[in-house]
Amino acid sequence: MKNNKEDNKLKAILSAICVLIVIAAIAGVVYLGQNNKEEKELAYTELIHDVNNGKIEKIKMTTGSTSITVTYKTTKEGAEGTKENEKERQKKVIIPSTQAFIELIQEKVDQGGLELELIQESTNQFVKIAGSLFSFLPTILLIALMLMIFKMQGFGGDKDKVYGGENNKKSDIRFKDIAGLDEEKGELIEIVDFLKKPKAYLEMGAKIPRGILLYGKPGTGKTLIAKAIAGEAGVPFISMSGSEFIEMFAGLGASRVRKLFDKAKKMAPAIIFIDEIDAIGARRSSSSGAETENNQTLNQLLVEMDGFETDETIIVLAATNRPEMLDKALLRPGRFDRQITIPTPDLNGREAILKLHSSNKKFADDVDFRSIAGDTAGFTGAELANILNEAAIIATRQEHHAITNEDIENAVKKVTVGLEKANRVISDKDKKLTAYHEAGHAVVSKFLETQTDVKEVSIIPRGAAGGYTMYKTNEDKYYVSKTELLEKMVALMGGRAAEKIALNEISTGASNDIEVATGIAKDMLTVYGMDDKLGPISLKVNDPYELQIFGEKVIDEVGNQIQVLIENAYTTAQQILSKNMDILDKVAASLLEKEKISSEEFEEFFK
Repeated sequence: MKNNKEDNKLKAILSAICVLIVIAAIAGVVYLGQNNKEEKELAYTELIHDVNNGKIEKIKMTTGSTSITVTYKTTKEGAEGTKENEKERQKKVIIPSTQAFIELIQEKVDQGGLELELIQESTNQFVKIAGSLFSFLPTILLIALMLMIFKMQGFGGDKDKVYGGENNKKSDIRFKDIAGLDEEKGELIEIVDFLKKPKAYLEMGAKIPRGILLYGKPGTGKTLIAKAIAGEAGVPFISMSGSEFIEMFAGLGASRVRKLFDKAKKMAPAIIFIDEIDAIGARRSSSSGAETENNQTLNQLLVEMDGFETDETIIVLAATNRPEMLDKALLRPGRFDRQITIPTPDLNGREAILKLHSSNKKFADDVDFRSIAGDTAGFTGAELANILNEAAIIATRQEHHAITNEDIENAVKKVTVGLEKANRVISDKDKKLTAYHEAGHAVVSKFLETQTDVKEVSIIPRGAAGGYTMYKTNEDKYYVSKTELLEKMVALMGGRAAEKIALNEISTGASNDIEVATGIAKDMLTVYGMDDKLGPISLKVNDPYELQIFGEKVIDEVGNQIQVLIENAYTTAQQILSKNMDILDKVAASLLEKEKISSEEFEEFFK
């Protein structure tokens, strides 16, 4: 509420400033229009000389102003006194004293030889005010700009969000709202217990855990676990993203860290949660500019985490997707005492997550969450929730009474491959090329022992793909063998091999397959040490200059061996298809006819 009020005040100020800027701009235009007339200037002494010699016809002056306009008599015989002609005869003069000048020319005016036109100052009052306002325009613009920058930088309100405590919404998430992370929840239950009864632990001599680092892939539930800890413990939960500490003004990030910890100390026992901590916790460097600001912010965070008193029940939770980026000083005991990996859920975990997110949705009786969990190996909790949501949308659009297995299958395809584009017009040549390409993947995979069974083959475009071959993912893999990696490369090259053998042509459709296969070959040599010539060494380095210690021969050998692995995979794929051309032709023909083949239909070709 406080932040909203301050934001409304600032908006009102900015609106008022904008109105003033508009008024000043209009006034400036008027003022310049009044003062930018193309009038020639005349010296005062010359004016007196011309008045005495009777050359002046008219004098126009404004009371209170020392600037006057004089009109000379025409020197051309028969010239008409038009406005255009009069402007040519006008000159502007600055006089030292209005009263003295009037007394000087009064005699000429009385005799009728000179016309004097006096304009009251009130008629030009708006012009004067406009001129004054216009002179302050740069100052007004500067103030407005500074206020806008301050607003962008977060002045006028803290960026952290507080749950729990006085006048704040409490976290309503509990451990029961999290599925698939039973071991991780067990590790964190004692943290909740400590926050509830810290005296019992202190009396036993146990030290307060300073910080807990949660790391894992995006969508695995790191932020959700942090909120569940706060909800279970019933303590204030102060949340802030790492990127919100860093601003353009030097020292502001460090100041925000101090304010965050000061607030937590006043609300203790409390939890501070810093999401995406790698934004401020990356390794310190000796660089200047933005890097210096990052270093100052990180240094302040290190100081604050060291500065807890023994009786202060404050725990810092942090989440990151890239723990390898963090500074080592941040990870030592006494700061982040515990580092907990939040993995992707296993089969049982995925089933539990699906059931949890299905509680508010209607499903058909034949929907089997165990089967869906088996087909979604490697999916995170967020991805599984998204699949069920997409399935609900598809079911509603199809006017189904409940979510069916088909809706869930379509949702999985939409999330993993992309949106189906059944209405896209494709030429017969491209359609045939796609059919043989996808048939090549499927047929080659069938003859590779380590590759999973084909689930579906389609030549209907989805996302950026012209077609796709889906495989069953019926088990969670934590380790991959060399044979499996080699055969995965052969399956990837099956599409290109089919194009070459069946059509004697190659296309750009295999570009992604080649990219993935090259990546596998590179990792086999540089990360997993799976090459007999290079041996079990790792060439994975943080800085390319570190490769110099291996010598140019090793680097050249890596390039040569990657090429050998890809060529061998391509040759093997061609050999498999050459021996089974009749099956390849049948699968491609079926795809051209039906556009989509199920796993049962595909297996029929091998009986």
